[in-house]
Amino acid sequence: MNENNSSLEESLLFLKSNKVNGEIFSLSSGEQILIQKYFLNFIEWKGEPVINSYGNKMVIDYNGEPLFAELVVLNLFKEHGWNGVWVDSYRRKYRVGLPDVIDPVEIPDEQKELLDTIRNKTGKFGGCWDVFLWKDDQVLFIELKRQKKDSIQDSQRKWLEHSLSYGLGPNNFSLLEWKI
Repeated sequence: MNENNSSLEESLLFLKSNKVNGEIFSLSSGEQILIQKYFLNFIEWKGEPVINSYGNKMVIDYNGEPLFAELVVLNLFKEHGWNGVWVDSYRRKYRVGLPDVIDPVEIPDEQKELLDTIRNKTGKFGGCWDVFLWKDDQVLFIELKRQKKDSIQDSQRKWLEHSLSYGLGPNNFSLLEWKI
């Protein structure tokens, strides 16, 4: 399951100019791993307010469309040949668009099996990283953090650790820090 690192790097060339120093994660075993990190600047949405802001999430202007940061990243990857979803852990849904605008979606069986297997190891729905992507035989989990506002949660560390024990590698994970 651990994907070829060079193949995954080639698939992420479109983010190369946004690459910053990675972040070290300490696992319960004491092992430390490096997770790649990217940084993006977004533009705040100035149009009509979004009806369901999901508890006041920042709304981003993405090519003239209002989206949450997770959906901006999802669309950016889709433009580069990836498939994926925003994993809405709070509502236990998979999304490709704003709530109340686009209904939740189902994901393919192979991807669902991967998520379910990791969830069974963690014992809970929460903790999955924000955006789950797949392209050919590659999978990628991205956790978004707004600069100076968010930090990695213990449940997300556990998700990473259980994913690694399943056979995924550090290269199957990326952090994406963003600001307006």
